[in-house]
Amino acid sequence: MTTVDAPRFTVHPSPIGEIVIVTGDAGIVWLQPVHGDLEGELALLARLLHAAPVPEESPAAAEAATQLDEYFEGRRREFDLELDWSLVRGGFAGAALAAVCEIPYGETAGYGEVAIAAGSPRAARAVGTACATTPFSVVVPVHRVVRADGSLGEYGGRPEVKRFLIDLEQGAGE
Repeated sequence: MTTVDAPRFTVHPSPIGEIVIVTGDAGIVWLQPVHGDLEGELALLARLLHAAPVPEESPAAAEAATQLDEYFEGRRREFDLELDWSLVRGGFAGAALAAVCEIPYGETAGYGEVAIAAGSPRAARAVGTACATTPFSVVVPVHRVVRADGSLGEYGGRPEVKRFLIDLEQGAGE
């Protein structure tokens, strides 16, 4: 577990619902669509961070909001944000998420392909866990990771959001 000094949060509207952006001294700690109750998510974050996030937009959150808007408008294909990876579980999870970041915009890769790229060819299930537990949705494009048969799979229990993001990227430029 990590402690973030004075974590701050803002909630940003998007086509996939409100997105919570939490920042600390080292950058963005959490960037996720709200799944249900905002107060419950903030309580979870307080436990993870050992400090309750306060409602205040930081410069890092403002930049993230701008880049998210550009992404949803089809004007941004890569994010350039300072991410604080301290909430990422274990060493392989970080390697898996780094490999996910290499999947090109508008393309997908299977869990097994990501495992190979992360250096552990037999760790497809661990890739799934890393994707499911990432603190950074959208900006770390876990939506681009699909099942071996090409079907989409889940996305935090919201496969329609995953479909929306993939369709957004594959339809960009048309």
